[in-house]
Amino acid sequence: MILYGASLSPFVRKVLAYAAEKGIALELKPGGMGRGGEEFEDASPFRKMPALRDPGADGGEDFTICDSSAIIAYLEALHPEPNLIPAEPKARARAIWYDEFGDTIVMGCGVKMFFNRVVSPRFLGRPGDLAAADAAERDELPPILDYLERVVPSSGFLVEDRLTLADLAVASPFANLSHIGVRPDPVIYPRTAAYLDAILARPSFSHWVAREEAYFMREPVMSTKAV
Repeated sequence: MILYGASLSPFVRKVLAYAAEKGIALELKPGGMGRGGEEFEDASPFRKMPALRDPGADGGEDFTICDSSAIIAYLEALHPEPNLIPAEPKARARAIWYDEFGDTIVMGCGVKMFFNRVVSPRFLGRPGDLAAADAAERDELPPILDYLERVVPSSGFLVEDRLTLADLAVASPFANLSHIGVRPDPVIYPRTAAYLDAILARPSFSHWVAREEAYFMREPVMSTKAV
């Protein structure tokens, strides 16, 4: 199966980590930001990453789908074990909530920092709105960290005391923040800092995060203090 996108996207990275934890082989191909061409656009009509292509078997048509959560739902149905979306109703609902929390609330805050400090100047060739980035770090990020500090269990996993989609979805955007030096202060947020460090250190994430860090080391990006 082919996944289109770049691991620097938290949504793409979430799918790559999920697939690695499930033992599903995905071939990553460029897609988005003007890359991928017709093959990518066929799988993602609005040119958003990630997109998936599952080549047809026995002469059948390829199956294509975009959006990280839709892709993961498809892969979970194809490969139900190991189970990363819980079957128990309350646990499943919580995993879906954390997936949404990571994709919208954490990303909604994080993208203001990462886009304006990295994507706009480095990839689009225009200055980012640094005031907006600073405001997001100052005003929006602390309530997110406060919430995580309250809800992360002592087990280090958000649902069922084991790794699930919830952990992958919540941790992935924080990899981008770490690239620009934004990390939870372990004195103020000890549980959250330890939780994120542990999830992002898993091989399913660390392979991609290390490659991204190597890229950023070629040209340092703006960093800031822990929050």
